[in-house]
Amino acid sequence: MHSLSNMAGRSRGLVRVALAVAIVAPLAACDGLSSRQQRAVTGGAVGAAGGAAIGALTGGSALTGAVIGGAGGAAVGALTGSNRR
Repeated sequence: MHSLSNMAGRSRGLVRVALAVAIVAPLAACDGLSSRQQRAVTGGAVGAAGGAAIGALTGGSALTGAVIGGAGGAAVGALTGSNRR
């Protein structure tokens, strides 16, 4: 039982770090980028944080979740367009 509580504590720590990165990374990386590039960076950061959190909470790999979530988020962010005319 002791190892289960250690895993839960580590998972919560990973989730906190992933959420902090998702909040800070887009703010630091968006200077001088086009709108589409900004959406891709933001989508990637949010996707990576979400993927890491889901991976950690479900007992899977937080790293694998972050990579898959980041790639998916970046793709969705880049493909969503603004409807300004």
